[in-house]
Amino acid sequence: MYGLMAVMGLVCLPLLLGPRRWVKAVVRLWIRLMHGGLRLLCGISIQIEGLEHLPKGGALIASKHQAMIDVFWPWLHCEDPALIFKKELSLMPVFGWYALKLKNVMVDRAGYATALRAMVRQACALADQGRQILIFPEGTRGEPGEALPFKPGVAALYTQMNVPCVPVALNSGLHWPAHGLIMTPGVITVRILPPIAPGLKRKAFMQTLQARIDEASADLLRSKVR
Repeated sequence: MYGLMAVMGLVCLPLLLGPRRWVKAVVRLWIRLMHGGLRLLCGISIQIEGLEHLPKGGALIASKHQAMIDVFWPWLHCEDPALIFKKELSLMPVFGWYALKLKNVMVDRAGYATALRAMVRQACALADQGRQILIFPEGTRGEPGEALPFKPGVAALYTQMNVPCVPVALNSGLHWPAHGLIMTPGVITVRILPPIAPGLKRKAFMQTLQARIDEASADLLRSKVR
């Protein structure tokens, strides 16, 4: 799977010289091929629930994060997503070039308050253009069943962007481990939850967001062992 991703990324490099829409089309094709490869080679399929909860136009999407594959589904199901990445990833050959061309939000995690302000400024500008901003509130990949504390960045985005926040739960780590290369067959479920309307106080928002994501993630794990 990793080889397929690398080969296609290299073959399509010349398209980086063209308009952004070309690269978006390539990325979407690449993800569809990867999903097909997962089914054929690894016995893994992707199931998306709750697509009706994705709003049109600018939005904040706050998702659980357990595997690399978690960054891909928005490119197939959102109008024009922008992902929040740590800046170091933009320096990676191939992956970083595509990430920059697609105009994602790059964050220097060493910059603390300055980095937070820059992230909010970039995200607000992209949301004003009608894009959907994906953030992983825990800030890192966790194991299935692990409830990590949410970082303050998601609250800063919610209070400043003034758009709906869509919580997302998933169970990808059951089949694509966060810190391993061996995948196991099964169905990865991404569950998109009803949006949280703008306007909540910071504390109420954080409590609501974490409760919804953790509860839905736990439910996905329970459904696997029934």
